[in-house]
Amino acid sequence: MKTNCTILLLLCWISTFAQSTKFTASEVAVNDLIKGTLYSPENASSKQKLIILIAGSGPTDRNGNQPGMENNSLKMLAQNLAQHNNAVYAYDKRVIALAKAGKIDEKTMSFEDYITDAKAVISYFRAKKMYSKIIVAGHSEGSLIGMEAAKGNADAYISISGAGRSIDQVIMEQLKGQPQPVIEEATKYFGLLKEGKTFKLDDPSMASLFRESVQPYMISWIKYDPQQEIKDLKIPVLLINGTKDLQVAVSEAELLKAAKPDATLKLIPNMNHVLKTIAAGAEENAAAYSKPDLPIDATLAETVNQFINSL
Repeated sequence: MKTNCTILLLLCWISTFAQSTKFTASEVAVNDLIKGTLYSPENASSKQKLIILIAGSGPTDRNGNQPGMENNSLKMLAQNLAQHNNAVYAYDKRVIALAKAGKIDEKTMSFEDYITDAKAVISYFRAKKMYSKIIVAGHSEGSLIGMEAAKGNADAYISISGAGRSIDQVIMEQLKGQPQPVIEEATKYFGLLKEGKTFKLDDPSMASLFRESVQPYMISWIKYDPQQEIKDLKIPVLLINGTKDLQVAVSEAELLKAAKPDATLKLIPNMNHVLKTIAAGAEENAAAYSKPDLPIDATLAETVNQFINSL
């Protein structure tokens, strides 16, 4: 059957020892750029809630994976939420659809594109009038995207490993320990981007951050201060961060909490950036990014489910 979206039902009878709710996983295209998986509990009720999962930075897909880094973090979270009788929609970022179509042009992309996409997803499911509440949950860069999209559009918001400062400040924090010339060069470049200026990059070693094709995107992203943006949310908010997150420190979540005192803050011991439990050090942490069968942290799933149930 063909409608305004493509739906291919893939039966996924999933159960756990503690929860036996069965669900289906369906392919849903919101538009030509937004395609994802809708996880729907088998026995849906009129009070069913929908969680929209927004992936992090880079070419991250609906499952939380990037080329060479398959961890299935978002897929596992979505399945767990569905097992607990919630509907979940996890979608590929538009860059994936553009890449598949051979139409990707990095210099024309902006941070606002992803906010627009997230709003389109919310509107699509809101129009169906099937869900009692719509909750936006963003991971990493998706935290800020979701924060913007949720304003006036969602019933609750969840930040997972989301930054509490603008992207230039976060990256400068990550660059600590680098040689002083690198710090000085990055500071100069970020200063130009904050002024809305592009520049010719003469140092190829800095291309991963400041290549000329990505500068317009950075200009559009850098102007958002999460601590200011989160104050505009008038809905329940959950902030989550892991203590073994090497990319986003727990202090970032604490900054968001300070800006939004009525938010619920949960710091999860030993959880890393891809939502896995890390018992040892940096080597195990890095390896977890490419372990698709390693389960996500149990406390994460429990925390999100409890928050959803409280709404």
